Amino acid sequence: MTDFWTEGDPIADTAAPDGPVETRWERRKFSAKLVNPANRRKLTVIVVGTGLAGGSAAATLAEAGYRVKSYCYQDSPRRAHSIAAQGGINAAKNYRNDGDSVYRLFYDTVKGGDFRARESNVYRLAQVSVNIIDQCVAQGVPFAREYGGLLDNRSFGGTQVSRTFYARGQTGQQLLLGAYQALERQIGLGNVEMNSRHEMLELIIVDGKARGIVVRDMVTGEITTEYADAVVLASGGYGNVFFLSTNAKGCNVTASWRAHRKGALFANPCYTQIHPTCIPESGSHQSKLTLMSESLRNDGRVWVPKGQRDTRKAADIPEDERDYYLERIYPSFGNLVPRDIASRAAKNVCDEGRGVGPGGLGVYLDFADAIKRLGRKAVEAKYGNLFEMYQRITGDDPYETPMRIYPAVHYTMGGLWVDYDLQSTIPGLFVVGEANFSDHGANRLGASALMQGLADGYFVLPNTINNYLAAGPFPSLSDNDAPVVEARRQVEDRISKLLSIDGDRTVDSFHRELGHIMWEYCGMERTEEGLTKAIGLIRALKEEFWTRVKVPGKGEELNQNLEKAGRVADFLELGELMCIDALHRRESCGGHFRAESQTPDGEALRHDDEFSYVAAWEYATAEDGKPTLHKEALDFEYVHPSTRSYK
Repeated sequence: MTDFWTEGDPIADTAAPDGPVETRWERRKFSAKLVNPANRRKLTVIVVGTGLAGGSAAATLAEAGYRVKSYCYQDSPRRAHSIAAQGGINAAKNYRNDGDSVYRLFYDTVKGGDFRARESNVYRLAQVSVNIIDQCVAQGVPFAREYGGLLDNRSFGGTQVSRTFYARGQTGQQLLLGAYQALERQIGLGNVEMNSRHEMLELIIVDGKARGIVVRDMVTGEITTEYADAVVLASGGYGNVFFLSTNAKGCNVTASWRAHRKGALFANPCYTQIHPTCIPESGSHQSKLTLMSESLRNDGRVWVPKGQRDTRKAADIPEDERDYYLERIYPSFGNLVPRDIASRAAKNVCDEGRGVGPGGLGVYLDFADAIKRLGRKAVEAKYGNLFEMYQRITGDDPYETPMRIYPAVHYTMGGLWVDYDLQSTIPGLFVVGEANFSDHGANRLGASALMQGLADGYFVLPNTINNYLAAGPFPSLSDNDAPVVEARRQVEDRISKLLSIDGDRTVDSFHRELGHIMWEYCGMERTEEGLTKAIGLIRALKEEFWTRVKVPGKGEELNQNLEKAGRVADFLELGELMCIDALHRRESCGGHFRAESQTPDGEALRHDDEFSYVAAWEYATAEDGKPTLHKEALDFEYVHPSTRSYK
C-alpha cells in the first residue's frame, strides 16, 4: 500500500492457449464454442465506434448473421478518426523478398514495444496481418502499386524491412472507406441498425454481464437505453487528455471510462505515444496539432544546426554545420528508429538549444537529397498530398525548404484490459482496436494501429465472441429493470450536476490546464517529483471543475458544451490515474521515460526483474479514493528481453 494506490491480487489471461506460439490462434479458434447460423439471428451485439476496428467488427458480425446495433458520435460512420491515419498498414507479406516473415513482424513488434506486450497476442497479430491485405484489396482499397502492378511497400520506424502497404498519405481514409462500404452494405440489408450522433454515457450491467448502454442523442438530447447480448467497445484512444494532440477534437475516453467505473480494469494508462513528426505548436490559440506521416522519414533526413541558437535559414547553413543526429547516434536504423526514440532525441537537441523555429521547438525534416536522387515527380507521387497539407498549414513549400517538425501526443498503448479473446474483466464486454491495451506494449511501431484495428474487427473478435454468445440469448430486459433504471439515473444525475454548477470558467479552460499539467509532468519525460506534483494539481483542478465550470444551455437540445464537459470530467479522472501509473512504474520503457531510470548515454533503462508485468487498475471505489493495482505477469518464451538497441 502507498499514498496513492493499493495493490490487489494478480490477474492472468486464462483464454490464451499454451504450447507452440505458432499454433495458439488456430487451436483457440478450434476450441472456442460456435453459434449455429439459426441461433445467430436471435443474438444482438452493440458496437460502440465506427472506426477501423468498430466498422469492420460491426460489418463482419452482421455478415455472420448477428443482429448489430452500431453507435458513433460523428454524423457519419466514415468520419471516425481512423480516417486521419496517413502512412500505411503493416503486413508480413514479404513481397520485397527482404527477409520479412510473420516471425520477424512478431519479433519487431515485441522489441518495439520494449518487451511489455504479450507474446500470444502479438504473434496472432502478425499472423492475421497477412489476411488483412487480401481482404482490403478484395474490397477495392487502392493501395499504391509498383510499375508492374504489384503492391508497393515502404519502411517505417523500428524495422529494417519494407512491409508497410500504403495509399499515398491517406491510407487510413482508404481503409476506412473499405470498412465503411462493408458496413453500409449490412445497413442496407437490415442487419445493422446505425445510430450516428449518439454518445455512450453508461454501461448497463445485469447479473454481472454487460447487457447494454445508455446513450444520449446529441441532436435532441434524448437519453435512451439500448440492450444486447454483448457489448463491443471500439471507441479509440485517450490522447486528448493532453488537450493538444494529433487526435480529432471529438476523440475522448468516456465510453472506456464508463466501463472502467463499472469494473473493467484499465491497463497501462501511462503508456502514451509521442509522435516525432508533427507540425509544431503555433500559439496558445491552437486547439489541436497536425501529424505529418512517419512515412516521410523514409526519404526525409532529420537534422539541426551543430551550433546553439543558430537563427540562419536552413538554406544558409552549410552541410558541415548540420547535425543529422539520428543518423549519427543510430547508424543501423538512422531516421527510421522507433517513435519514442526519435521523439526523445528531438527533445534532447532542442533542450541543448539547437532547435529551429520560434521558441527553438523544432527540427528539420529535409527532402533535398531525396529530390536530387529521385526527382521531384517521384517525391510528389509518394508524398504529394502530405507536402500540400504542410504548405497550407505553415505557408512553407517543403520542396524548397525543409519541413519543421516536433514531437506531439499521438496514440495511446494503454486501454481497457482484455484477455486473448478480447473480453474485458466484465463478461460480455469486448474491447477492440486502440480502446484495448493488448498488442503494443510500451510503444507502438508505426503502421501497426491500422493493422491491429482491422485484425481485431475482421478476424479476431468474430472468432472469439462466439465462445461467449454460445450461452445466449440472455434474458430480455426492459426499461423498468433495476439495473437499467440505475444506469439511466446515473447519466441523468451527472448531466443535471454539470448544468447546475453555473460557474465562471469554461470547459475548454479546464481542459487546456489539464493538458498543460499532463504534458509538463507526464509527457516525454517523467520524474517522481513531477508526477507527485501533477497528482496534487489534477486533484485540485478536479475539485475546482465541479464548483466553477460553466455549462450553458440545456440537456434536452444540441449542446456541445455539455458534451465536452462530460468528457473533460472523465479526462480529469483518467489524468490522475495516468500519473499514478507512471509514478508506480519506476523504470523507463517505450513511451514511458522516467528520468531516474536511464543509461549513461540517455537511453531508456528497463527493470525487468521488477516491472515485467501489465499494470491493470481497478477503479477507486473505496472511501480512501485509491485505485487498486492488479499485475499480470509477462512471460517471454520466444523473444527474450534484451537491451533495445537501434545503433
